[in-house]
Amino acid sequence: MHNPLFEDLHAEGLISDNTLEKIRKEHSSNLFSIHWELKMILYFGVMMLSSGFGILVYKNIDTISHQAVLAAIGVLATACYTWCYKNKLPFSPTKVESPNSLFDYILLLGVLSFLSLLGYLQFQYEVFGTRYGLATFIPMVLLFWSAYYFDHLGILTMAIANLAIWMGISVTPKELLKSGNFDSERAIYTYLVLGFLLLTLGYFSRRYDFKKHFSFSFHNYGVHLSFLALISGYFFYDYAPSLILLSLFGITAWFIYRNALKHKSFYFLMVTAIYTYIVLGGFVNRSLLLTKTDESLYVGFLYLIGSGVWLVVILMKLNKKLRA
Repeated sequence: MHNPLFEDLHAEGLISDNTLEKIRKEHSSNLFSIHWELKMILYFGVMMLSSGFGILVYKNIDTISHQAVLAAIGVLATACYTWCYKNKLPFSPTKVESPNSLFDYILLLGVLSFLSLLGYLQFQYEVFGTRYGLATFIPMVLLFWSAYYFDHLGILTMAIANLAIWMGISVTPKELLKSGNFDSERAIYTYLVLGFLLLTLGYFSRRYDFKKHFSFSFHNYGVHLSFLALISGYFFYDYAPSLILLSLFGITAWFIYRNALKHKSFYFLMVTAIYTYIVLGGFVNRSLLLTKTDESLYVGFLYLIGSGVWLVVILMKLNKKLRA
């Protein structure tokens, strides 16, 4: 207890020993923060509100006119954007804090409402016709503008995903592994272009200090997409093309490794080490399979065991290197 007031009151006989002890216990107890719990509740609340609104419209579409639905969604989106515009802090190329605790959630509700409006217009009236590129390009522009203008990381993630949709793919890592779209050259190079584009955006964002805190999101998606595309291309091709992609993988891994050391990021060091382990394992096993002997099979198993231990040792050394 740092406040001497109660000690003085006790010395003068104005409070008892029992009261002083209770005050000491009260002041010694640490406060428990529920900041993240409240943020999660608010995020879930916005998502449930948007989902509930969609279910309500779906179940009552026969009794509610389409014009009324469109008007309600449009009014909600306009009201959210107007409130955010009036309450936002001035734009800055550096990070801008939210003016209050409700700002991020009202902005998120406005974005989701506007996307629902565009989706409803396309589904019901086909305003974009068969021009699906345009139907995904407009939401992408809106999301990127909202993310930068209002400085919102969550909306930036949605914008990156929409960029991937516009390019005809999905940026979700789970979908990357389950979609099975790596069996074509077009898909592989699309992933690769998108990955390098995101890495470039992350680099320039940090290099020129323009929304530098966005660089991690760009870099994170770019790293995974680039590595997955290069690995898929390596296994897709034979001989010379696969060796070219293998060399490109080595250059990309070196760049990401140096960048991770520079910014002391163990996460990107670990990601680079794991993807490199996969590539080296594939290269060794493909080389051994060319011999078509029983000994090569045993060597392959021994390599997998030894390389697994090597990976753990490398990660431990990298962690120590960052700590040093």
